[in-house]
Amino acid sequence: MKINDKGISIILPTLNERKNLEKLIPDFIDNLEKNHIKNYEILVIDDRSTDNTKEYVDSLTKINSNIKLIIREKHRSLPQSILDGINHSIFEYVIWLDADLSMPAKDSLKLIKEFFSKDYEVVIGSRFTNGGGYKGVKDISNNSLMFAIKNVQKSNDSVSGMLFSIFFNKILNLLLKIEVKDITSGFIVLPKNLINSKVFTMSEYGEYFIYLVNDLTKKGVNIKEIGYICETRLYGESKTASSFLQLIKRGIPYIKAALKCRIYKYENIW
Repeated sequence: MKINDKGISIILPTLNERKNLEKLIPDFIDNLEKNHIKNYEILVIDDRSTDNTKEYVDSLTKINSNIKLIIREKHRSLPQSILDGINHSIFEYVIWLDADLSMPAKDSLKLIKEFFSKDYEVVIGSRFTNGGGYKGVKDISNNSLMFAIKNVQKSNDSVSGMLFSIFFNKILNLLLKIEVKDITSGFIVLPKNLINSKVFTMSEYGEYFIYLVNDLTKKGVNIKEIGYICETRLYGESKTASSFLQLIKRGIPYIKAALKCRIYKYENIW
């Protein structure tokens, strides 16, 4: 299966990520051109940013018709933004990722090429499999964790947010007992016909990915995890949480999602 024969829709949910988009979108276009991929669209799904994201993306749409901007008028929501991007996409195959540069364009192209060149139904970018790493550090271990913390302290990310993600992935994997290691990845390539929209409509934030992976696993879908190095945030503020209490509050829906998926493992949880 060739990329240009099928096309790919790239979905970027955004909230005040203009400075990161100024690097991410040109990097994407550069990588697409280097790989001779012409059949694509970049959908910026913006949650009413206040940092002139609209003005910047509008300027890009005037010179590249493959770039599109959708301003959401409803309540701000990461899962709903992704679902809006899926519903507005014109191609059968989609990829979505964070717009904060933590998921580099070159790694997105690696996922896309792997998806179209191999016999996988779904490809997930993973921080916790071979070749993956977190906040600029490969293979998180007791020794490298301190180095990762130092990297985060120099960036606009939070150390507590990093530790939260690592810790919760381990807990969630213990609860779910499925083969996917990065259960909160949010970095994925797949055909739209495998996506159940209820995954997004029943979610508050990143826990949608737990429901998604659980649903795909129950369907017997062939999933491949590809390692990538999750980079630190250069600009803007993390949307995960800014304090430990907020992290706990943010984490509750993840635990609920994992427990729900486990309890109704052989039943329809919708």
